[in-house]
Amino acid sequence: MILPALAAATARVAEKAVETATDTALLEGAILLGVATLFVLIFRRLGLGAVLGYLIAGAIVGPHGLALVGGGESKLAIAELGIAFLLFLVGLELHPRRLWQLRRAIFGLGMTQVIVTGLILTALIYVVLGFSPAAAIALGLPLALSSTAQVLPGLKSSGRINSPFGEKAFSILLFQDLAIVPMITIVAALSRAPADPSAPPGWMLALYTVGAIVGLVLAGRFILNPLLRLIGRYGERELFVVVGLLAVLASAALMHSLHLSTALGAFIAGVMLADSPYRHEIEADVEPFRLILLGLFFLAVGMVLDINVVLADPLRVVGLAAALVAVKLAVLTAIVRAFGKSWKTALGLGLLLSQGGEFGFLLFTQAQQALLIAPEAASLFSAVVTLSMITTPFLMLFARNLEFAPDRDGPVMDGPEHAPRGSALVIGHGRFGQTVAQMLHAVDCSVTLIDKKPSQIERSGRYDNKVYYGDGLRIDLLRRAGADDAKLIIYCIDDAAFDAATMRPIVEAFPHARVLARVFDRRQLIAIDGAGVSAAVREVFESSVALGRKALEELDVDPREIEDVEAAFRQLDATRLAAQIDEGDIGAGMDHRFRPGGGREADSVIETFRQRRRAAKAAREESDASGVTVDT
Repeated sequence: MILPALAAATARVAEKAVETATDTALLEGAILLGVATLFVLIFRRLGLGAVLGYLIAGAIVGPHGLALVGGGESKLAIAELGIAFLLFLVGLELHPRRLWQLRRAIFGLGMTQVIVTGLILTALIYVVLGFSPAAAIALGLPLALSSTAQVLPGLKSSGRINSPFGEKAFSILLFQDLAIVPMITIVAALSRAPADPSAPPGWMLALYTVGAIVGLVLAGRFILNPLLRLIGRYGERELFVVVGLLAVLASAALMHSLHLSTALGAFIAGVMLADSPYRHEIEADVEPFRLILLGLFFLAVGMVLDINVVLADPLRVVGLAAALVAVKLAVLTAIVRAFGKSWKTALGLGLLLSQGGEFGFLLFTQAQQALLIAPEAASLFSAVVTLSMITTPFLMLFARNLEFAPDRDGPVMDGPEHAPRGSALVIGHGRFGQTVAQMLHAVDCSVTLIDKKPSQIERSGRYDNKVYYGDGLRIDLLRRAGADDAKLIIYCIDDAAFDAATMRPIVEAFPHARVLARVFDRRQLIAIDGAGVSAAVREVFESSVALGRKALEELDVDPREIEDVEAAFRQLDATRLAAQIDEGDIGAGMDHRFRPGGGREADSVIETFRQRRRAAKAAREESDASGVTVDT
């Protein structure tokens, strides 16, 4: 009797603990989201960006602030998935050949920055602060890293990730992620703690890195891409969400199990899917998870900031943070300048990457576990990194004004403010935009061409086409290009950020201009619904209709019947598209399609078409039998 009663009591205690944990999680989640929303709105209103709002909100509600929410370290571990999602989305925008083209910037500029900055910071910590050589190395090398989670979202959301400025910043950040592996190895080699028999040696970590990269490349080519093609046949939108999450989580889990960078694994998975025709669907589906987890990451960073360390000696902490930013700014500017770039570009990159990075928290923890630094030192430098990250939104305001300066070794790219005023703005001068621009030129319409890809601008210049550099989704740039006086703003870009939330402010800002858009498929057409765009053309739709007509011609179908088929098909597609928009479901309106076989159809358009076709066939048979030509 005693044992069953004891078991029942234990079960009740466990159940009560689970309920308490659930209640705590729900309450903490509500507090975090509520305070984060308030501070993000405030800092957005002040023009300081969302990141600073998240950091301050986390510091206020965290265990070192008002203690409304606890467990900052555990939340930080989960929230690091936000960085993995961010790198995955960046990888989706970089084709493997484009990554190969950046190899010199990654392993030249990136490697030089990490090594030189790390050695200088190590020497300063050793000489000025009096730490031991091993402790100075364990602190100085991580401080050379910058915040991928802060810099890349700004570059990506503004469309500047593919500019020369953005590519250099990305190359440095990517090498910093690669440098995490040797830094972990160095900390392990210097460790004073008893050796962990389960931890792999440094040379094995290097082999793991190469093997994991090769494995992810093969998985992307032979598993993920065929799986996406299979899903695409069935049109199951929710499965794109599943596969996108699977790609990020599986690659991150593989890297984590090998003691490697989870963000690097997610980035490689993204690069492997960059050539996929379903890239847009995956990017659109994964983006909300990235936004939520990245916001949680910055909340967690604010929560782990030990305010007591700052308050105990505020001048020292603030001084160290300021010194870190100043040293990295000076070193980065000098390194970029030594690589032959202009002073404006060098200074802009120095401002953008002068903060400490989120991976510093991980490396400081490992250095503490390795008995290289005391817990007080880990807390001190974690606070320094956090404060340096708080300066980033302010420094980015200055960097943004410098990034558009062309490098001396690159093509000269004028901004749209230098363009003569035109009746039409064509955004994107790829194969699609070139055709649209030529047709406008045919009727002597003055056109201003804008593109954000330097390679495309250079290519167009070879054929005497003046294309101006800039992101055509930015309202301030459109104003400089003369959008206030333009009659047409035509978007010919292939961009997943092209949705209703992006287009609506543009339509409202320029009410006198008709906004036209090229979209890839019906999913993107649905995404811009309600934005006020005057007209949109689906590239896939129009080209497939044209090829369908050619197929019917090869079958010797009567030209009048081909016209009837196209008219009926377009009417059916319009009805189906309206149903998909109304219901918010890509699978809606499936009855409004031509399907194999005949018989009575549910759609009146199809039934009418079938009746006309049967009547025409009967008339032709009667004509053949009587020898009298009948007009069908």
